[in-house]
Amino acid sequence: MNNISGKLNALQAFPTLKSLTAQEFELIASKAIYNVCAKDTFIYKESLQASEMYFLVKGKVKLASNTECGKTLIKEIVHADQLFGENIFQDQAIRSEYAITTEADTQYLKVDKSVILELVYRNKAFSEDLMKLIMTRMNNLEQRMKNFIFLKAKSRISEFIGRMGAQRGIRIGIDEWLINHGLSHKEIAYMTDTSRQTVARVLSELKQDDLIHFSARKPSKILIRDIAALRMA
Repeated sequence: MNNISGKLNALQAFPTLKSLTAQEFELIASKAIYNVCAKDTFIYKESLQASEMYFLVKGKVKLASNTECGKTLIKEIVHADQLFGENIFQDQAIRSEYAITTEADTQYLKVDKSVILELVYRNKAFSEDLMKLIMTRMNNLEQRMKNFIFLKAKSRISEFIGRMGAQRGIRIGIDEWLINHGLSHKEIAYMTDTSRQTVARVLSELKQDDLIHFSARKPSKILIRDIAALRMA
């Protein structure tokens, strides 16, 4: 992975980079720094200057912040082929969250913000894709806050699964979507402000109601029967 060819192969799997030219891929690969680390390793911490963007090649990374009352707010769970640390565009950008690995053998590429800014200025389509990613994450966080205020636990979990299906699922029928979310019940609980036990109970109820289907062997692989009905459950 430390060679240019390995970095190129890894970066070409990222949907957000799909609009880059061959020359631009060469540029970002030549400047990217490869890292591999153990579970529960901080990639960056809160209040530090934001000077790099990160591309997750393998594993999962939790983005979170600590509140004044001592609680932890999980902002996002980043999966392979997703980027993070995108709040680099202000002159004095400061990290408002920390990034920590949640799996062993987590692998990522780190790219200095000067390289990302050069690509943004050169490639309008890339800048638009990057802005879509930023807006999607902001909208997801806003939706979570609204759900916490207005929805009960079951509805928060149903809406979350449905939203993931709409954003990351594969359509396999008129109304059916397949998603492999890769999250544990505990991680879904973090993202829906519920408990692990509640997540397990609600997913079982949704399966009994034939709104979703999953097997006991692969519970993170969910078939959504009707995405609109699920988000209204």
